[in-house]
Amino acid sequence: MAKPLLKVPTDHEDMIHDSQFDYYAKKLATCSSDRTIKIYDVSVDEGGKNSVGKSATLTGHEGPVWQVAWAHPKFGVILASCSYDGSVLIHREAPQKTWTKIFRHEVHKASVNSIAWAPHEFGLCLACASSDGCVSILHYKDDMWQVAAPIIENDKLGCNAVSWAPYSSVGSVSPDAKDTTPMKRLVTASCDNKVRIWQCKSSSGAAGAAWTWEEEVMNDADQHSDWVRDVAWAPNTAMPYDIIASCSEDNKVLIWTQNRDKKWTAKAMPEFGAPVWRVSWSITGNVLAVSTGDHKVSLWKQCVDESWTKISSIDE
Repeated sequence: MAKPLLKVPTDHEDMIHDSQFDYYAKKLATCSSDRTIKIYDVSVDEGGKNSVGKSATLTGHEGPVWQVAWAHPKFGVILASCSYDGSVLIHREAPQKTWTKIFRHEVHKASVNSIAWAPHEFGLCLACASSDGCVSILHYKDDMWQVAAPIIENDKLGCNAVSWAPYSSVGSVSPDAKDTTPMKRLVTASCDNKVRIWQCKSSSGAAGAAWTWEEEVMNDADQHSDWVRDVAWAPNTAMPYDIIASCSEDNKVLIWTQNRDKKWTAKAMPEFGAPVWRVSWSITGNVLAVSTGDHKVSLWKQCVDESWTKISSIDE
């Protein structure tokens, strides 16, 4: 069993829903039902000891804040957050330790449950998944934020999570295509028990704000039997296939793979004894973290025979 290196006193007054390191793991953001986001500076001394100090508290949401996401550092220090109040806020730090709200996104009719920045090669682009069943795409170009239209109508019951494919994912470029620019692709987790893959076929219009999305064919026989709570597209590991992890209230994690034949297949990991809330890949894409409703976090690695083995766990 793994032991935590450090415990962070967050000063939140209610349940914490998400915590995310920035690209360099020098900043930590947390969000809570207390409607705030807290920013911490992370440092390591010469002896290898970690220390964390709070640097800012961000406000502006009118309901619980479900998730935070850091943009790639090439765009500066930018943090997005989503909330039960149906909004997405984008904050920027400039100068250091001075945070400013630079945009408020309010097109959804219900809670925004998940946000994810696209690979930086596509520019400053944020996907937002909502309980209204839709996914909106925010795109920054020509010094303005725009909502790429039309909004993706994912499902009628609600969308719980969204994750982008890495740039140059296997299924994003056809070997016979003259245009070798990879397509934007994303995966969603839905309340109708389904995992859906969407691909952006074209983008045009003023500031590139008119986008065309198409759903890829998935095998319904492979789907979950209860709400899909989270999805995570694995980083590009130079393997000849794409990998997605999905988790559900049916106590299962499915590993989806897409080979160059474009077909998606799913295999279940060993079943968990509780609903599975979150899945997250390591930066190398070979270790999967799984968070379950029995207050456990476990780390898993795929073996040569494609089976999965647990390599570590935290059972606090």
